[in-house]
Amino acid sequence: MRPDLSRYDRVLVAFSGGKDSLAALLHLLDLGVPPEGIELHHHDVDGGEAFMDWPCTPAYARALGAAFGVPAYLSWRAGGFAAELGRDGAPTAPALFETPEGRLGRAGGEGPPGVRGRFPQVCADLRLRWCSSALKIEVMAALIRNQPRFLAGETLVVTGERAEESPMRARYAPFGPHRTATRQRRIDHWRPVLSWPEAEVWAIIARYGVTPHPAYGLGWSRVSCRSCIFGSPNQWATLRALYPEAFRRIVEREAASGLTIQQHASVSELADRGRPYAAALANPALAAQAGATTWIAPVFTRPWRLPAGAFGEAAGPN
Repeated sequence: MRPDLSRYDRVLVAFSGGKDSLAALLHLLDLGVPPEGIELHHHDVDGGEAFMDWPCTPAYARALGAAFGVPAYLSWRAGGFAAELGRDGAPTAPALFETPEGRLGRAGGEGPPGVRGRFPQVCADLRLRWCSSALKIEVMAALIRNQPRFLAGETLVVTGERAEESPMRARYAPFGPHRTATRQRRIDHWRPVLSWPEAEVWAIIARYGVTPHPAYGLGWSRVSCRSCIFGSPNQWATLRALYPEAFRRIVEREAASGLTIQQHASVSELADRGRPYAAALANPALAAQAGATTWIAPVFTRPWRLPAGAFGEAAGPN
């Protein structure tokens, strides 16, 4: 189902930096939604200091937004992944979010004390796979609920889930009320690429000539986190080869918790089982861009080429 896009005063795209949310943005432009009516919202999982995610992604989101004339806003949980992982007797940190007025909004942080101490678990339950809920879904909800502008007019939230990624995502509704919707706050949720095969996603990106996130060129087939808890042995081996300091921090935090991210194997053991992606080892400049906090690569690439990680091994939430 496609909603009547003309009725919305604003369209918010939850932009991970990956191919699916990029395809959702490009599809909106194809359908005639004016760029100034769209907002890119990137949830910075690490809250500014690289730990689990790709350091380049916030800068990539801003560069992409600027290239298309679409405002881009960052939001994050204070202290990011590392602070939530290390929470011991403290409330979940507040959500922080950029606003169109140039302010930094703040919501939450006064909840009950709790203890985390362990990495998210490799499962579909968002209470256990808390990275998606605490650092992305709840952050988006907080920035909507705590800005009065969303009480005026109608808002459409767009996300890039695709059914072929997992059985759980195949059960998602393509369109309906957003979790933040109330009588006073009219907000809908649309998943425009839910039924798209991966080939269609890459086709629209190729047509626009957009440079994909560098993770794909390094061999990753998904852009979730650089150190995604669902990562394959090859991904952990590549992380260790390209970004040894980032790998070391995760090894240390895993050891401190006394629990491994994936059952029956530490990330070091997983890396020992895998082999670094050849594309990653052959592209040191691309690896440097992916590991940088600034974006210097062009947003558009001609001639456009399918990246190494397209149609590769899957690693992501079920």
